[in-house]
Amino acid sequence: MEQQEHHVEVNGLPRIGEQAPDFQAKTTQGDISLRDYQGKWVVLFSHPSDFTPVCTSEFVAFQEVYQQLRALDTELIGLSVDSVSSHIAWLRNIEANFQTTIEFPIIADLDQKVATKYGMIMPESTGTETSRAVFVIDEKQTIRALIYYPLTTGRNMNEIVRLVEALRTTDEYGVSTPANWQSGDKALVKPPQTKQEANERMDDQDYDCVDWYYCQKEMK
Repeated sequence: MEQQEHHVEVNGLPRIGEQAPDFQAKTTQGDISLRDYQGKWVVLFSHPSDFTPVCTSEFVAFQEVYQQLRALDTELIGLSVDSVSSHIAWLRNIEANFQTTIEFPIIADLDQKVATKYGMIMPESTGTETSRAVFVIDEKQTIRALIYYPLTTGRNMNEIVRLVEALRTTDEYGVSTPANWQSGDKALVKPPQTKQEANERMDDQDYDCVDWYYCQKEMK
């Protein structure tokens, strides 16, 4: 007997440097599309389910850094496959029990269209819940960074803010940021391309050089 092959459709994960997939979706603040956010940075994140402990802790924590992100001209958008009604009930519960009002929209992705475009549901998953994904999208709607966490691990909001600050610093000053960089720290400059430039770099008082290829400068 001829065996039938079963094919599981696997959606590709958007990659750094690609255009972020556009979407139109219903949220707790009405209908939105990604196009609505052109000219601003966006942190789009997914959570597995409403009324769950880790997700609740994350939403309280996201709200705590929301104004920091807005000061960086960055908006937050949440997402899960729950309904708008479920989202609203959960947000009211968070407000009552944690004295926290969630000010950013949450997408109700019941048909999983947005989650599918962004690869938020793992192919090996036996459920429909979205993973803990984070996409940082710049003002040109290009994907600049993505982070994935397992269902059991809550995200570090300070790291997400730091990531946005680092990317914006790179754009503004043409620098790179070293490990554990924080806003206000020195940043790394591109290595010289000629021996003469290397010699000049080592003598330049504007740079703090360990060696010719590893130089930092103050961010003013």
